[in-house]
Amino acid sequence: MLRSRGGDGGCKWSAPVISATLTDPSLDCREREGDRGSQPQASRKVRARHRARAAADHLYRCQLCAHRCGVNRVAGELGPCRAGVETRVFHAQTEVSDEHELTPVFAVAFSGCDLRCDFCNTGRESWNPRAGEYIPPQGACGSPLDALAIRACTALGSGARSVMLLGGEPTIHLPTALEFASRLPDHARLVWKTNAHATAEARELLDGIFEAWVADYKFGNDSCAQRLARVANYSAIVQENLRWAHQHTDLIVRHLLMPGHVDCCWKPIAEWLASELPGVKVSLRFGFWPGWFSSRHAELKNTTSRADETAALQFARQLELKLIS
Repeated sequence: MLRSRGGDGGCKWSAPVISATLTDPSLDCREREGDRGSQPQASRKVRARHRARAAADHLYRCQLCAHRCGVNRVAGELGPCRAGVETRVFHAQTEVSDEHELTPVFAVAFSGCDLRCDFCNTGRESWNPRAGEYIPPQGACGSPLDALAIRACTALGSGARSVMLLGGEPTIHLPTALEFASRLPDHARLVWKTNAHATAEARELLDGIFEAWVADYKFGNDSCAQRLARVANYSAIVQENLRWAHQHTDLIVRHLLMPGHVDCCWKPIAEWLASELPGVKVSLRFGFWPGWFSSRHAELKNTTSRADETAALQFARQLELKLIS
């Protein structure tokens, strides 16, 4: 089943029965074990599994996102993302609404996020890490994580071009994300869809595992970031992540145009990309929808105007940005 998602890549689907989408009784353990034992696929699988264990160590003093809260998630302490040690998935299926070079893509959406964007299309799941189906990071053959990997492989065999991990924000669930990657064949193109608010420690664990990044650059200044997403020092953190991703991955920078934010957000972002990351692929997304808590902000009570969209495109072309769709 194919279904499209919202303009920022956030999902506008209704909550599905996750357990139904994550199981496939027609596939047995022999297929899974045979897949794991194939020598040509060992390299990334082994590295991802080792890094999953290293990522799990971070949960004792969490430094995965740039909040660097340092809480002991294993002991039940909660940081800004409110996530514990459990990972939950609120959606998993083949999608066709992402950038053309990625689609069809098998998308796995993790619950929970370290940002609090008032305009989030998936706020009920992104703000709640306990939404969706529990996915243990490890388990015996036939576990939900195994079933999810089998579904991804089936999608690849049926024409999907890539497997994308998103959220919420997948960084806060890095141990499970890496364990999931270790169960996929090396030839699978893995895509990391992120808010680009990770730490250097998280990036080091991701290096060489995910071929492509789709990174949101949401705000062109720290004031809008603090007001709309309650995040400090936003610009410096995102720019550091984008520089790294530009060097280490096939990077797509995505920006969702918000009403009234062409001058304060899009233009500074476009100028920085043109100056600092020349030639980077830029996905300028329209289709803002005033959902979740958008009504808290006067300018976000409506969709973007045709005038804003035209001005944003003209500015991008003036800077000769490499726009993709």
